[in-house]
Amino acid sequence: MNYWLVKSEPNAYSWETFLKEGKTLWDGVRNYQARNNLKAMKKGDLVLFYHSVSSKEVVGYAKVVKEHYPDPTTDDDRWVVVDLVPVTELPNAVTLAKIKRDDRLENIALVKQARLSVMPLKKEEFEIILQLSESH
Repeated sequence: MNYWLVKSEPNAYSWETFLKEGKTLWDGVRNYQARNNLKAMKKGDLVLFYHSVSSKEVVGYAKVVKEHYPDPTTDDDRWVVVDLVPVTELPNAVTLAKIKRDDRLENIALVKQARLSVMPLKKEEFEIILQLSESH
């Protein structure tokens, strides 16, 4: 199993909307590195959901239920989507500031490649963020 983080502006697509819908296709990715990360996702992989721009925090996690296929929002066959379903909301959101303060996460892609919208995580990084969500 692999671990990932996806970013979305809450005013564009929020965790709350994702929970209401129960499933989504992760579309609109127009960066080659992020696209390659979508292509590497496998069914069953776990994906942290990060609210970018305004709140800058990890709010929940999801699971990949369908591997990459052509992005239906464009005729350009270079772009792909995956299908995600929500697994659970975190007990407490984990802010970017909290992530940056944790030395164990100093090399996380969220800090090193802040503009990337779909990024891989190490299992340990994923687990540390879940641990951080257990405390205020």
